Amino acid sequence: MLNVPHSQLVTKNSEKEDGDFILNGDSPAPTRVVEGVLQPVAPTMAEQKVARKNELKAHGTLLMAFPDNHQLKFNSYKDAKTLMEAIEKRFGGNTETKKVQKNLLRQQYKNFTGSSLESLDRIHDRLQKLVSQLEIHGVALSQEDVNLKFL
Repeated sequence: MLNVPHSQLVTKNSEKEDGDFILNGDSPAPTRVVEGVLQPVAPTMAEQKVARKNELKAHGTLLMAFPDNHQLKFNSYKDAKTLMEAIEKRFGGNTETKKVQKNLLRQQYKNFTGSSLESLDRIHDRLQKLVSQLEIHGVALSQEDVNLKFL
């Protein structure tokens, strides 16, 4: 028999379409009704506490990445998964936008230069950021090309 921790057992969610699965522990915090008021139920098992802590940390980290004007727009999402989906929907853009951004990044890479007033660390960091963004958009650069661009 496979030794899988209880918190990571996969269950079928009957309300979702066939093929959709969720991991136990990734659901919203349990609640109960006390005198007509909905109150959260504190997790009792250590694994539940750790899962909830990790969920809150992921949610908080995603929100902290935004400037204040965007935080208000995304603060209503209560878990990290729905928050990330909303972020991707809002900032992902359509294919034309991605194509334009990819071409802009290629142009920036082609024209990349370092100033004699900048430190080598600063030049390297700027180049690495540009290379990372290009890789995210599916542009493959050889390490040799990147090294030559740095020189």
